[in-house]
Amino acid sequence: MALNAVEQVAEQVPTDDFQLLEEKIYRTIELYKAARAAQATAERDAQRLRQQMEDREEELVTLRRETVRLKKERRKSADALRKCSNRSKALLRPAKGK
Repeated sequence: MALNAVEQVAEQVPTDDFQLLEEKIYRTIELYKAARAAQATAERDAQRLRQQMEDREEELVTLRRETVRLKKERRKSADALRKCSNRSKALLRPAKGK
């Protein structure tokens, strides 16, 4: 019975319509394949960018720690230089008075 219905529909629809429908189906399949490929590429790019961002964040943390360490070192050096300068001035003062 279902076979008869398909045969009746096939007889009613011209062959050109089937060809057009077939072409539309093939084009739709190709568009779908292209969209899937584009989506896969976009997902790979997004993953790569997420990884790069994570790497940059880790690098930023490291650089901030290094900056803090260098600032502390600079302060210590400046303090040591001030002390040396003050000692030198103190040693030179008595010499001026003599």
